[in-house]
Amino acid sequence: MISIGIAIMAIISIIIIVGDNDSKQDISLQEEKPAKLRVVASFYPLYEFSKNVAGDKAEVSTFIPNGIEPHDWEPTTNDILNLKESDIFVYNGAGMEPFVDKLIDSGEYNNVKFVETTKGINLIQTNDEHQKEPDDHIVYNPHVWLDPILAKHQVMMIKDAMVDADPDKKGGYEDNANAYGDKLDELNSKIQTELSNCKKDTFMPFHDAYSYFANQYRLKTFPLSGISPESEVTATDLREFVDFIQKNEIKTIYSEEMVDPKLATTLAEEANAQVLIFSPLEGLTDKEMMDGSTYLDKMSENVQNLKIGLEC
Repeated sequence: MISIGIAIMAIISIIIIVGDNDSKQDISLQEEKPAKLRVVASFYPLYEFSKNVAGDKAEVSTFIPNGIEPHDWEPTTNDILNLKESDIFVYNGAGMEPFVDKLIDSGEYNNVKFVETTKGINLIQTNDEHQKEPDDHIVYNPHVWLDPILAKHQVMMIKDAMVDADPDKKGGYEDNANAYGDKLDELNSKIQTELSNCKKDTFMPFHDAYSYFANQYRLKTFPLSGISPESEVTATDLREFVDFIQKNEIKTIYSEEMVDPKLATTLAEEANAQVLIFSPLEGLTDKEMMDGSTYLDKMSENVQNLKIGLEC
């Protein structure tokens, strides 16, 4: 009996030792597993681009909450503190995120790589009088992401930043960026084809977000307001807008999903025109988020609505 008891105790001891070693090995493996790159994108289109470049190799989140108009948005104290936990901050630049310079100049974010995705792009200077700076500082139109070719430039800027910060996964980031870049090239070709035979060459959006898109496809815009949807609209602006519609027999004007359509609807009724959506893609609605809408989906919808206005 004593021998049997000793044998049982020995077996139990071996099991405990083996189990303890396995547990230690699991803990060791967990500790050795590298953390994913943490990427924060300022607002929707850059989040979409970053997510496509990252794939499953990095964690991507958005800084400006979805559904909020990003122009002139200011971060809270919690937003600023949380940003310190990121490795890369992807932003548009060209004045879209005025808070960024303050963050960089503070010296408290030396561990964060700031990626200005419009760097290297020939920016368009705004003619919006309401956006002029008192010190004659030049103000640029920031809406480059609506041109698929410039969007591809932004994607490659993001890819370069991820490769630099996480070189072990270089191949994955490059493959993802190239694959998404091909989709943007396809989108560009599709838009060129769809808009190649239109009766009109001018469209009338709610705010001045479409200059880069218009330049790419040899179109003209007559926006109601300036580079921000909140830009002041005067009585003269309204009269000129309606007069242009009537004089040029415009049958469609464009509103946006994140602004109150009341003004656009009122103007359309006065000018005997219809209102359609041309999204500036500054954010998605809750329904679009639930439905899994993407930048490519929204741009395709924009083109279909634009074809109606341009009579293609």
